[in-house]
Amino acid sequence: MPKPTKSTRTAKLTKTARPKRAARPRTKTPDAPDAAVTPATIGLHNLSPAKGSTQKRKRLGRGPGSGLGKTAGRGNKGFWSRSGSSQKRGFEGGQMPLHRRIPKRGFTNIFRVEFVPVNVDTLGERFPAGATVGPAELAAARLVKPRCDAVKILARGEIAHALTVRAHRFSTEARRKIEAAGGKAELL
Repeated sequence: MPKPTKSTRTAKLTKTARPKRAARPRTKTPDAPDAAVTPATIGLHNLSPAKGSTQKRKRLGRGPGSGLGKTAGRGNKGFWSRSGSSQKRGFEGGQMPLHRRIPKRGFTNIFRVEFVPVNVDTLGERFPAGATVGPAELAAARLVKPRCDAVKILARGEIAHALTVRAHRFSTEARRKIEAAGGKAELL
């Protein structure tokens, strides 16, 4: 193909610009609701991401023209360019890691029962006189979690009225205060 001369190059540059297209007239009035988005047409069946909000996935190793050919964006050769190349937390290059160099002591008892403490003054504030208070009532009053292992009644504060308290454990002083107020302390 022959090289373009200076005159043809300037001719391309001095072409007249195309006239701008006239603005289209509005077909809807500003007060009219948008016909495309009405409650009848919105639903889970026709939701989609906004245009341009998603990106195409990278196609790795598809030749030099893709920009991610040859090494597919993984640098050069070696361990890190292979699949499955990851190290565990605390990996020290093959040296014995710290969590294995330090001795271990003690154990966790898997049969341990965790008692949730509830004090006598809390029972006196939350429950009326003559009420029966057990783990279900304490859970309903949000004093313990619904699936707690066991409840222990402790002796902080005073109780003014009689309650029938049912729990897994009582401190000696808590039992004395409940019975002194005219109530009962029943073990579950």
